[in-house]
Amino acid sequence: MSLASITHEPFGVASPAELQAKLADHEYLADETLSTTIFLSLALARPLFLEGEAGVGKTEVAKALARWLDTELIRLQCYEGIDVSQALYEWNYSKQLLHLRASEAVGEGSRQNVEELENELYGERFLLKRPILRALTSQGGKPPVLLIDELDRADDEFEAFLLEVLSEYSVTIPEIGPIRAKVPPIVVITSNRTRDVHDALKRRCLYCWVEHPTFEREVDIVNLRAPEVGDALARQVSALVENLRSMGLFKPPGVAETIDWAQSLAILGSRELNEQLVEETLGSVLKYREDSERVRASSISDLVRSAVQRAK
Repeated sequence: MSLASITHEPFGVASPAELQAKLADHEYLADETLSTTIFLSLALARPLFLEGEAGVGKTEVAKALARWLDTELIRLQCYEGIDVSQALYEWNYSKQLLHLRASEAVGEGSRQNVEELENELYGERFLLKRPILRALTSQGGKPPVLLIDELDRADDEFEAFLLEVLSEYSVTIPEIGPIRAKVPPIVVITSNRTRDVHDALKRRCLYCWVEHPTFEREVDIVNLRAPEVGDALARQVSALVENLRSMGLFKPPGVAETIDWAQSLAILGSRELNEQLVEETLGSVLKYREDSERVRASSISDLVRSAVQRAK
């Protein structure tokens, strides 16, 4: 890596603490480890690889960066079977066919040789840019944020393709030639670790394991994202969610569920937890029947009592 690609003040921030404050201004409360990793990834112009359980706020990092930098967020949602055409580009075959028919209708087809017509058909006007190519060819003054979400859902072949792209921030389209990013995008890759991502890709990135927030940080997040809830209810809901995560549930609730639950209780007029409302609104925080049954079997009244005590 050349020194030209390293800056000690990426996007005008001089330290991880300053970056942490910038993200907080845009509704993301990162801890010191995460904010330091993000700062270094920006300073070194390296992709950021975030791994952790679902719901810990990995995707929100990319969204917060895009809000802070006032730049485009380009999202590639990975899934089983995703291939290069869905991530990079496709040709607009229907538009190409219409062009052929229009050329024939006005007689241009007879005046053009085959090579000229093919060159027209495989020009950029017929190119459907998918997320990665959009990020590489962005024309804005600021680099876009390219979010490659849930990479662990994709297969090994797609990982290998992605490693090649991230090495040089360039791709080759056979009909057009090589395309290189004038300004490399800010890349954020997330994984829920349903499978291990290969070391070769991780080595290309700066890595951070993202934990569920501490109790106090989660209270701050709820207060920031849902100020209408009130501090007392925010503390009690955060304490109860903390207890739920320790129960070995099939799908422990994430931060988004904590916020949803607190907002749901507030909408119902609650300013503090009570057993009946917790029972009636479990669907806001638990998304599997087995988890709900397990919580109900463990005594909701005891969980509420413990949460209220913890919140004091």
